[in-house]
Amino acid sequence: MSERHPIVAITGSSGAGTSTVQRTFEEIFRREGVTAAVIEGDSFHAYDRKTMRQKLAECEAGDTCQLSHFGPEANLFGELEQLFRSYAESGGGRRRKYLHSAEEAEPYGQEPGTFTPWEDLAAGTDLLFYEGLHGAVRHEQVDVARFVDLLIGVVPVVNLEWIQKLHRDKSTRGYSTEAVTDTILRRMHDYVHYICPQFERTHVNFQRVPMVDTSNPFIARTIPTADESMVVIRFNNPKGIDFPYLQNMIKDSFMSRANTIVVPGGKMELAMQLIFTPFIWRLMERRRKALSL
Repeated sequence: MSERHPIVAITGSSGAGTSTVQRTFEEIFRREGVTAAVIEGDSFHAYDRKTMRQKLAECEAGDTCQLSHFGPEANLFGELEQLFRSYAESGGGRRRKYLHSAEEAEPYGQEPGTFTPWEDLAAGTDLLFYEGLHGAVRHEQVDVARFVDLLIGVVPVVNLEWIQKLHRDKSTRGYSTEAVTDTILRRMHDYVHYICPQFERTHVNFQRVPMVDTSNPFIARTIPTADESMVVIRFNNPKGIDFPYLQNMIKDSFMSRANTIVVPGGKMELAMQLIFTPFIWRLMERRRKALSL
């Protein structure tokens, strides 16, 4: 953690909804005049798309295959920790981009599914903002979470997470239900060992819970809408959280535990704005005081 160079990290698995949290923070940063160095977790995968397919083919030729983007073999955990360490110490570090689509790749003259060259972070940023799979990961000697000042988990109940992934991968990536199901099964070991443990280290967790039947996610025709969901918001340390204010501002919210508030799914972004704007104020005030010394 760093007073001069704070780090905010959003962690959650593929299809969890971390991009919604990212949009909320982008709005907060714009409104509060905060300049953020934005890091996408996909840029710390170990392999580009073509190489990952080759590695998977080799893996699946054996008796068992557990290679996935959730686990250490397919990621650069050490490099991610080094970026967080470097930024916390000096406000600098090295980054690259993963080019998901032809539109993203075109300005770089590269193929989609490839990485841009490593480059230095721009100077003069106020904080580092990470969104991806591993904002709180620990593995052997690597401990990414220890450098993060505000750590947020986004983790829908698993059936909803699978429904979201199935619909996204089928509609935008052209995968079949069978192919997505195979991916879910193959990465289950890494999900249990490298994704789930991160949520015990987060400062705030957002878990979307559908209010409709998702008993068999593999036949669900639609993704439950925000209005068909509730969001469980759990604070690791509720000290300083004004729960009466949140309940007054968010209609139909209620407390389920002393550190947990439940809000309607359609009010999740409002809840994030109300909760995280004061967090950013405190981080920036702490930064200003540290820089003035």
